[in-house]
Amino acid sequence: MPLSLSAPTALEYFRTLVESDDHFPLLEAAASLAQDEYPDLDVQQVLGDIDQLLARLKRRLPADAAPLQRLRLLNQFFFHDLNFGGNVNDYYDPDNSYLNAVLRTRRGIPISLAVLWMELAQGLGLQARGVGFPGHFMLKVTLPKGQVVIDPFTGRSLSREELTERLEPYKRSNGLVGDFDVPLGLYLQPATPRDIIARMLRNLKEVHRTQEDWQRAIAVQDRLVVLLPEAWGEHRDRGLAHAAQGNASLAVRDLETYLAHVEDALDIDAIAERVAALRRAES
Repeated sequence: MPLSLSAPTALEYFRTLVESDDHFPLLEAAASLAQDEYPDLDVQQVLGDIDQLLARLKRRLPADAAPLQRLRLLNQFFFHDLNFGGNVNDYYDPDNSYLNAVLRTRRGIPISLAVLWMELAQGLGLQARGVGFPGHFMLKVTLPKGQVVIDPFTGRSLSREELTERLEPYKRSNGLVGDFDVPLGLYLQPATPRDIIARMLRNLKEVHRTQEDWQRAIAVQDRLVVLLPEAWGEHRDRGLAHAAQGNASLAVRDLETYLAHVEDALDIDAIAERVAALRRAES
């Protein structure tokens, strides 16, 4: 009897990438997000394109280059020679989150630019990490004489005063002032690869939700549920997207999963009423 070997779906492939935090392949997982929009995308080709950029960069690097020299060379190459930068003209274009598109257009949002930059930095032996700074993803590089924080949208390094100023609106809106204030360093903790992929997906989620593009929103939610299986709010949001798309049975399943796992959420009654309405519509 002949064997039937079928290629994994994009979601199944993503699941294999993110199932463990040990050796989490950040770049590959980030590149794979585009497969929902570009079904024929060759993720390995994207990784190969980035390897070629790294090879070009390494050819410019003196063998005895100090870390600061490596950092300066990287920033010159990435932000000036290749002209990577933020897409100020169409910030909410989903392509800004897809690495294949960012490599083509040289335009993205902070987190997608940061993922590419970090891959090159690590290839140069720099200690670079992403930082889930409120409202704007950052880069942090540890050098022998201290740390440098870089805005991947512009390539600028930011002073302590500039970072504090950027935090002020967030602190005020969340009541983190006075006795509730916390040191700047707590906002500069490195993000894990899983955190980074979650933030990339939530950016896409917000774009599709705002546009009421429920089919694309559901595809993003499928990935978030795989990535964060116990983030019950993601089950709820997928259920609401299914409801908006007219998939009542799938909506009920997700919303009931949410209700079964949360006890003190403020929206329990509203979600329970939504489930009841969906069940009435099905009957």
